[in-house]
Amino acid sequence: MNLSSSKRHLSLALVSLAMLAATGAANAQNALDNVLKAKTIKIAVPTDYPPYGSVDKNMKPQGLDVEMAELIAAKLGVKVELVPVTSANRIPYLQTRKADLVISTLGKNPEREKVIDFSSAYAPFFQAVYAAKSMKLTNFADMAGKTVAVTRGAMEDQELNKVAPPNVDYRRFEDNNATIAAFVAGQTQTLATSAAVAGDMLAKNPKVSAEFKLLLKDSPCFVGIAKGETALKAKVNDIIATAKKDGTLDAMSKKWLGKAAGDLPV
Repeated sequence: MNLSSSKRHLSLALVSLAMLAATGAANAQNALDNVLKAKTIKIAVPTDYPPYGSVDKNMKPQGLDVEMAELIAAKLGVKVELVPVTSANRIPYLQTRKADLVISTLGKNPEREKVIDFSSAYAPFFQAVYAAKSMKLTNFADMAGKTVAVTRGAMEDQELNKVAPPNVDYRRFEDNNATIAAFVAGQTQTLATSAAVAGDMLAKNPKVSAEFKLLLKDSPCFVGIAKGETALKAKVNDIIATAKKDGTLDAMSKKWLGKAAGDLPV
């Protein structure tokens, strides 16, 4: 191959790369248009993590994340296609366009922000202390002398140790099921656990007159959006802002987590 031919092939290769880059940029900017044109939005949700996402007896998805997905679709005026995901594959599904959005208890951190974008927060995710509605528990000092069920070594175990009085009577169990069983059976006065575990407990045990009392640690949930999808991100943020203002987010959170969404980061 002579020099002229080499230059020609190099020029063609550069043109091809430029066209691919332009196509990629166009695709990255028109996800919202594609959704509106197809009249369907694919949203990745959990189905194995109640109360954020699970299936009912008829195998129909339900939960806070599912309701949020349905809300976004309704506000966009399109149908929603729920795509079940796990913690491991939810971000890859977004990156490979198997989903337009990820609504799956997704927390925001610097590592994830390198590969995907995030909306404003739509729901809380927290560890907290729960107790009977009749029990006065307005601060951690009120826990003095009381028994608490907690899963050994869990985040809530660690966080409670930082703020609780030294005379709290810890009853530590090896897994969440045993921790919840002890509290439901009345073996302890209080329970320290995550919102997800507590929400599932309250849903399965409606006769347990318990409620959120004290916040241990907050790590809110965000909608995951593919990099560069600025129009879609703006629209999702508008929907979240409206739902926050009119009380929809508080109502959803109260329904599934037993606590209003409250102030959430934007």
